[in-house]
Amino acid sequence: MSTPSKESHKQSSHAIASLDDPCLYINREISLLQFNWRVLEEALDASQPLLERVKFLSIFASNLDEFFMIRVSGLIRQVKEGVLSAPPDGMSPLEQLANIRQTLTAHLTRQEACWHEDLLPKLRDLGIHICTYDALSRTEHEALRSKFEREIFPALTPWAVDAVHPFPHISNLSLNLAVIVKNDEHGERFARLKIPDMFPRLILIPDDKIPDADSHLSPPSPSLVRFVWIEDLVAANLDMLFPGLDIVASYPFRLTRDADLEIKDDEASDLLTTLEKQIHQHHMGDRASDLLTTIEAQVRIGGSRYFGSAVRLETTHKTPDHIREILSRNLELDSDLTSYQVYTGHGPLGLADLTELTRLDRPALKYPPFLPTLPAQFSNKDSMFDLIRWHDLLLYHPYDSFTPVVDFVQEAAHDPDVLAIKMTLYRVGSNSPIVQALKEAQENGKQVAVLLELKARFDEENNIVWARALEDVGVHVRYAVIGLKTHAKMCLVIRKEADGIQRYMHMGTGNYNPLTGRLYTDLSFFTYDPAIGADCSDLFNALTGYSLKTAYRKLIVAPWMRQALIQRIEREICRHHEHGDGYIAFKMNSLVDPQCIQTLYRASQAGVKIDLQVRGICCLRPGVPGVSETISVTSIVGRFLEHARIYYFRNGEQHEVLAGSADLMQRNLDRRVEILFPIENAHLRDRIINDILAIHQQDNVQARRLLPDGRYERLPPADGAATLSSQAWQLTNWRGQLPGTT
Repeated sequence: MSTPSKESHKQSSHAIASLDDPCLYINREISLLQFNWRVLEEALDASQPLLERVKFLSIFASNLDEFFMIRVSGLIRQVKEGVLSAPPDGMSPLEQLANIRQTLTAHLTRQEACWHEDLLPKLRDLGIHICTYDALSRTEHEALRSKFEREIFPALTPWAVDAVHPFPHISNLSLNLAVIVKNDEHGERFARLKIPDMFPRLILIPDDKIPDADSHLSPPSPSLVRFVWIEDLVAANLDMLFPGLDIVASYPFRLTRDADLEIKDDEASDLLTTLEKQIHQHHMGDRASDLLTTIEAQVRIGGSRYFGSAVRLETTHKTPDHIREILSRNLELDSDLTSYQVYTGHGPLGLADLTELTRLDRPALKYPPFLPTLPAQFSNKDSMFDLIRWHDLLLYHPYDSFTPVVDFVQEAAHDPDVLAIKMTLYRVGSNSPIVQALKEAQENGKQVAVLLELKARFDEENNIVWARALEDVGVHVRYAVIGLKTHAKMCLVIRKEADGIQRYMHMGTGNYNPLTGRLYTDLSFFTYDPAIGADCSDLFNALTGYSLKTAYRKLIVAPWMRQALIQRIEREICRHHEHGDGYIAFKMNSLVDPQCIQTLYRASQAGVKIDLQVRGICCLRPGVPGVSETISVTSIVGRFLEHARIYYFRNGEQHEVLAGSADLMQRNLDRRVEILFPIENAHLRDRIINDILAIHQQDNVQARRLLPDGRYERLPPADGAATLSSQAWQLTNWRGQLPGTT
């Protein structure tokens, strides 16, 4: 279990005054780090296949990169701007930075031990060697030097730093070497060398018995492979880059920058062009610093304006203090904040790149493959429209195949009776069959309208490509609603039939991305319900035109969603007062919104039983006497990313199940277009209640329980009880059943 921060204990000795008392709230940044600790626990779990453990270690590092780029960068901005307002937990931005540092010190120590003392030896025992350069033979050094000269050296560009050459721009998440060289004339001098990310981090060591492969990561034998880190290979051959100079030393370093692109919609006359320019500026990298080398100030201005300020500098323990100081100064780290921004470890840096190892063809070291089920009613040749018109359909990905979702859009694109397709797109991935189908629909004479969210974080560039591709064939593309991100997942198909114009809908909890459809647990719902169809039409009209509509027939739509959910919680409170059977179960990614938390607290005080399954951030404290004694919070981290959002209210025996795109966070409820849709078919509703929510609640393998002090503990099986992994259960029991049958 992770070491709790000072923040996690303040609740125990504080008298509770009201439901907005800071002691009742867990800091969201610390909660997010605790989620990432649960990811690290999967890497520490010896029962997991070895390369899956490596994958989880990579995910832990990647999550930290994003945490610094978005969350820490925001806190640093608040400190510099003198922001005094505090979140519900009461911590100032500076206090949060201090708690983050304290928490991460323990986490990163455990991460390093996991890699060096656990995973690395086990990989070696199974024939996967990550070698230090010094441990290689002279023959191997010569072979690697030849490989370096042919394949890597031509792409490297050393940057001198002196009175004439200002410090270059260091791009976000780039791996670099700080190089010290000297000669008799000038003495020691400093240079920076970027390791281009076009190369893999792990370079295959050539085997003199087998011809050298063309690819860096094409092991000649699946049972024995040997790699060296690219930065070690480059460091060992710096003499090629600095001929005539003595190489004194080199030290790897890595920089994280503020990557939160913020564009005010009403200030960007052309959102697409504005975003393209920002992304281009982020990608200019060293080319920009080349253009701005006239004087040092120009580099500094260019870096701060176009590339995001530096928020984290990573170095190894071998880096001398004076080199670290040179880097900190030239990267313009605030001297008052460097203790929160400079991280030193034993390396290697950037362990997110360990994902390269998971591409090795070693199936025995990975999860057993599984094939998502294509339920029987989808495997015949009946029209998707006939199936949906017959009854509502429910899929649970990745246990059910994502193929019917793609088929729905593709059939609509080619069906001569389809008049129009309207769709929201948030993250669609590369080579998207959905986008291709929309293009074909336009070419086939359909009216196609797409609300494509350009500001989907870290997918901005990909979405720009799709926006241009759709516009090129005449699709009507809308990029944003002013002041809101469109996060709802829905597709509306308008079809002319014998009995008139009909609407067919798909709505989901996840994105229209077949790749994540195999990795994320999400619900897909198909319906012909006329009321929901009318709601979808109204909502699309509001998204593409002008509308003041806030209430819908069956859909619940953000930014008017919070009150609808609060009313349902209050309904459960009233029910419990009268009958004593109030019950609520929510499944979501994050629970942050103070108003929703306070309403859940009031429900608990009234005696309502509340089971919350919150994968990631949870700011609510369960089990607090007099406040949240009837609330349990669990988090499941496993093979698949738990991503579905489900809100269940027992409501006596009038069970109400809502599913959709929204988490209970201020950003979702106030600054996004989100939807929740009702599951009214009794069979489908019962499956969600009994086979998803209840099964996940019984998990005693992957589940962790949130304690009042903010820590998480595993849920071991009770005495004599069998173990149950909810994801393993779904793989065995959900697959092959027929969603939608009545």
